[in-house]
This record gives sequence, structure tokens and C-alpha cells, in this order.
Amino acid sequence: MLRTFDLVLIGVMTATAAVTYTIKHRAELKVEEVHRLEAEIKLEKDTIDLLKADWALQSQPNRLERLVKAYNEELKLQPTESTALVHAKELPMLKSEVPVPDVTEAKASAKGATVASAKGAPDTKGAQATAKAQPIPVPAPRGEAEDADQIETGSVEE
Repeated sequence: MLRTFDLVLIGVMTATAAVTYTIKHRAELKVEEVHRLEAEIKLEKDTIDLLKADWALQSQPNRLERLVKAYNEELKLQPTESTALVHAKELPMLKSEVPVPDVTEAKASAKGATVASAKGAPDTKGAQATAKAQPIPVPAPRGEAEDADQIETGSVEE
């Protein structure tokens, strides 16, 4: 005869077995996903290595020189002149590097300008202080361009 306690234990054991099976199944799915991701990573690494080897072959100086000679008539390539190359310091500032104007200084100089203009005196001191606090970036001179249609290219050296 089965007692109530035995039926409860059978139910607990069945529930425990179901939970254990579910956990095991989820763990196996995760292991399969890890193996799939590892295979994708290996494939991407192999692809990167292949592309690096291909780039090394494509950019060999001897090969490029042969191509230049073969297509010189069509391309009309010329050596790069030293004036076409620029240094990084000759490039204009990035928008993020432009100094932000100081709001308190601008208000003070604006008040000084209105008070001075009301008195009839020129306010050169406030204008000079504002100009010194906020330098305007100016690119280095590059020389005169011979033809406006030409596009200058160059490399950045540091």
C-alpha cells in the first residue's frame, strides 16, 4: 500500500528529474553555441590572415612598378612632389579642438564695451583680452596653387 508520504516523494523525485534534465539540456545548448562562436572566430581569424597575405602580395613594390609601366599611357602617373606632402602640425584644427569661448569673460567684455561706448571711450583693452583668451586657429601657409582644378594629396607624417 502506498502512503501519502511515498506519493509526495515520488512527485518530488519526478520534478527533480525534470528540472535536472532541463538544466542539462540548456547547458548542452550553451556548449553548442560556444563551439559555434569559436568556429566563427577561427574563420574570421583565418580570413584576416588570408587578407593580410593577399595585401602583402598586392602591394609588393616590384608588382606595382610593373603595373605602373604597363598602364603608364592610360594613367599618366607622375612622382609625388615634396610640396604635396604635409605634416600633421600643418593640418587645421579639428572642430573638437577649437577653444570654447568663456561665457563670463564674454559677458564682462560686452558690459565693458557698452559702458565704454556710453562714455565715448574706445574699449581696446577688453577686446585684446578676449582675443588673447580665444586664439583663432590658422593653417600654415602652403604656397600658391598653380591650378585650382588640381587636387593636392599627401601623407601625414609624425
